[in-house]
Amino acid sequence: MRLKELKNITGKIVLKTGLHIGAGSDEIHIGGIDTPVVKDPMTGWPYIPGSSLKGKIRTILEWATTDVVSQGGKARSSTDSHDPIVRIFGNGRNEKDYNGGPTRVSFSDCFMSEDKAKSMIEKGALTEEKIEVLIDRIKGTAISPRRIERVPAGAEFEFSISYKVFDMGDDGEEDEKNFNLLLMGMKLLEFDSLGGSGSRGYGKIKFEDVSVNGENINFEEISVDKDKLNEFVRQ
Repeated sequence: MRLKELKNITGKIVLKTGLHIGAGSDEIHIGGIDTPVVKDPMTGWPYIPGSSLKGKIRTILEWATTDVVSQGGKARSSTDSHDPIVRIFGNGRNEKDYNGGPTRVSFSDCFMSEDKAKSMIEKGALTEEKIEVLIDRIKGTAISPRRIERVPAGAEFEFSISYKVFDMGDDGEEDEKNFNLLLMGMKLLEFDSLGGSGSRGYGKIKFEDVSVNGENINFEEISVDKDKLNEFVRQ
């Protein structure tokens, strides 16, 4: 096995709706935010952890290409070195007999575009506070109000994803094909959501200015139809 090629996907993640990726909080502040977003400790600006992006793309591809329920709801694992999900994202439970080589993809943390961040600061703030309540469906009254911090729609983050193509006797053809599956996963994410509360409209995103090794690609033309996805289905 040898490394044949490194592909670097870069571009922008543009928020279409507010995004909440929680940082957790051990303190309770009266009148303050109940669930803050994760922030860069150096700048105080919100960011998207690479682990969040990787986890969501992997999850949506697992649902699209396999019966997740039969996997027990756990990250897909296999001894099949040709399983595309495992080759791209890594072996979920470290199967001893797996010989498909190292994880192919690596996601960097996505930091806010500097110009856009400064523009948002000038106009007000980098985050917004959204108050949500539970509704007593019998009485029709609001209960348990909570304050959610979100990054507002229009914010932009710069992303970088590295993908390794290995020659494993097939001259890298299988990894080349699986690279297209990764792009399809990114496209599927645009139809789903990133972060928490997606069912309530949070986390709608769009990938823009996408390039591979510095060359722009037409991301809008990437197909995620059933026939294309079925090429990667493994029983």
